[in-house]
Amino acid sequence: MTYSTTSDEGKDLAEEQVTHRDPVAMKQATGRLVSALAESGWPRMPALVFCALLSSDAGGLTSAELTESLGVSSAAVSHAVRYLADLNLVDRERQPGSRRELYRVRNDIWRASIERGLRSLARTEDALRESRDVLGEETPAGRRVAGALAFYEFYRQQVSGLVDGWDEQKRSLEA
Repeated sequence: MTYSTTSDEGKDLAEEQVTHRDPVAMKQATGRLVSALAESGWPRMPALVFCALLSSDAGGLTSAELTESLGVSSAAVSHAVRYLADLNLVDRERQPGSRRELYRVRNDIWRASIERGLRSLARTEDALRESRDVLGEETPAGRRVAGALAFYEFYRQQVSGLVDGWDEQKRSLEA
């Protein structure tokens, strides 16, 4: 995979560094990341497109650029981008003066993804609470549901703490 960057301003230091990257090492590293995401449950094509966007120095790529650099069909890119956009992992932007869309991975994507997960956990907790109340905590089924609820509450609290810790870490890194 080769990811190109385009600039109207000529070469600056960052662009010069990009040209000195080992393309074989880049391909291997990206391939390992795609494989890791696929092994964790991501569909392969969205993983491939996500990695291309994530590793793009340009900050975003068009469908045509993704199709060309990945050597896949435009339909495959379209489906992958739709999948990623539905999960709020990719933003779509219109290029000024063009009908073409630029696809980007937001810098805060990880935090936003975790926050979505926390909201989903809270909804699950509400449903478990309702089930526990309907079943009755004194019944075997009610106790099982109460156990699941306790785990979800604990898990959500721990993840919330991690997000808060990340915010502190990020502030210290930016200082």
